[in-house]
Amino acid sequence: MAKTFQDKTGAEVAVDLSESTQSYQITVADGTVAGHAYFLPGPDAETERIFHHTVVDEDFGGRGLSKILVAEALEDSRQRGITVVPVCPLFVKKLKETGDDYAAQGGKFRNATGADIDIVKRQV
Repeated sequence: MAKTFQDKTGAEVAVDLSESTQSYQITVADGTVAGHAYFLPGPDAETERIFHHTVVDEDFGGRGLSKILVAEALEDSRQRGITVVPVCPLFVKKLKETGDDYAAQGGKFRNATGADIDIVKRQV
């Protein structure tokens, strides 16, 4: 996957899926991993991801990396036909703001249920 983008400073960053950490990770030009958007398989493990935590190292703050990371995680999930279950506040906010457009482009998401929260509590 590894798509490249420019952050707010104009520096190149890349986002890719890391199956081993169950996250999308964002790296800066020198290859340093600057952040992750973590997910867990949902109740339908093959077609759902519960996004539960997004973090960007404070050394990279103010560069808009979390916005790039969330947007790319959503885009890749849309392309893969994965239903997004937002628990992380950044994903909740993004989908509140752009959920209609996301769905119009074929993206799927649903609100988290108690069962989803239980999955996160058990595994995190």
